[in-house]
Amino acid sequence: MLLGQISDLHLTPMRRLAYGVVDTAGCLERCVQRIASLDPLPDLVIATGDLVDTPSAQSYGLLREILAKLPLPVYVLPGNHDDRRSLRAAFPDHRYLPREGEFLQYSIDEYPVRLLALDTVIPGQAGGTLCAQRLHWLEQRLAESDAPTVIALHHPPFRTGIDHMDQMGLDGASLLAQVVRRFPQVQRIVCGHVHRPIQALFGGTLASICPSPAHQVVLDLHPAGAARLIMEPGAFQLHLWTGEALVTHTAYVDTYDGPYPFHD
Repeated sequence: MLLGQISDLHLTPMRRLAYGVVDTAGCLERCVQRIASLDPLPDLVIATGDLVDTPSAQSYGLLREILAKLPLPVYVLPGNHDDRRSLRAAFPDHRYLPREGEFLQYSIDEYPVRLLALDTVIPGQAGGTLCAQRLHWLEQRLAESDAPTVIALHHPPFRTGIDHMDQMGLDGASLLAQVVRRFPQVQRIVCGHVHRPIQALFGGTLASICPSPAHQVVLDLHPAGAARLIMEPGAFQLHLWTGEALVTHTAYVDTYDGPYPFHD
């Protein structure tokens, strides 16, 4: 099984440049073309939040239009830039999205690796949280099956050392670790939010942050480093289940010279 992950798309109304700099719609279109050209194709793609930059019918309509060009199932998850009601309205045919209740959490069970999507959004805030209700839902789902499982959420559950991003991190991460540690079938926690490829051990498994197909966050590990973006190569991730382990690859959106054969 091959699971694709995209994150932090930040689409804007009328294709306006995000932050006055980034053509996020063009970046996502190139990413979709790159994924669609893969051989083998992923079995599915999960989009782990910040799907739009400013939630509006126009932004979500553009998102739907671009993602529709992927010839495979796509599952969406909200981030701190998203609005749950608008996201539901934009994807009425995505039956996995709960039509009732406060949170957009769901389980995808028809693949060799199970996917559990967690909603970490606090409306109006950049940081996220996992309250008792959301964690209880996760615990119930994990108890249902010992199949290999990936947990997807927007906010990473660990500190990255990029101070301005850590300040809008995830409350409740220690409680999440306690739950995950009890279920060894959790192969990976996949998330976004920080716009960089970053990994850390967490709760007895590996937590992995997916970069953005558009702009990245500057790698600045100085305390109180300034919030800045950089046009490092856009990327996405591929999580390959070998039958024994989940192996994560970072793939780049743009094309480069090559491939060339190796020579002794």
